[in-house]
Amino acid sequence: MQFTIRLFATLKDRAGQNKVHLALDPPVTVKTLLSALAAEYPALGDSLPTALVAVNQSFAFPDTAVQPHDEIAIFPPVSGGDDDSPHPTYFAITHEPLDMNAIHKRLAEPDVGAVVSFTGSVRGQTQRKGLPPETLYLEYEAYSAMAEQKMAQIAREIWARWPLVKGVAIVQRIGQLGIGDVTTFVACAAGHRDQGVFDAARYGIDRLKEIVPVWKKEVGADRSVWVEGHYHPTEEDNS
Repeated sequence: MQFTIRLFATLKDRAGQNKVHLALDPPVTVKTLLSALAAEYPALGDSLPTALVAVNQSFAFPDTAVQPHDEIAIFPPVSGGDDDSPHPTYFAITHEPLDMNAIHKRLAEPDVGAVVSFTGSVRGQTQRKGLPPETLYLEYEAYSAMAEQKMAQIAREIWARWPLVKGVAIVQRIGQLGIGDVTTFVACAAGHRDQGVFDAARYGIDRLKEIVPVWKKEVGADRSVWVEGHYHPTEEDNS
């Protein structure tokens, strides 16, 4: 059976391509697929033990069965469609600059009196171990189809925890972003400021950094480094 595997961020760089192919005999699980991948593409070996796997845009685990027609993606831990929600929402992965006023208007309803938002931007001095001391720009990459699904999941989690929150917006920019450019935007709306919007917006950005497949590369004068997280999803993260 022939399998096609999409690679992102560090794995893409190490393989020198964004897709690789494997021929395997059935039955195939994520565990056997990763073992074969390490043997066939040694350059990926150091990254695979901590890599995450998605099958058909859901997180997969060692015993997950895999078929040739499945959409398979492998990527490092996150650094960082139609919706039947009864509340206004806006989820996007985009190369374009953000119009935050326009996004706020998407959440506006007659019973909304408070909108709380978080805005992330590129900083020039990271001062973190292993990264360039001074950042020239960031390169953001996303597994876009899965990313927007996970954004919608975050909104559902917010409503479960803070039922008085109404609208939710989550936006991630990708591509090359310079110092001061907006990278991430999360907003939550409610009738009043004391109805969970502050906690919900904080939860939204924290959760985005855990389960939305987006990565950034810090580019400095002398080197560039993919920033990888440490959170490993569980079955509960596929809700």
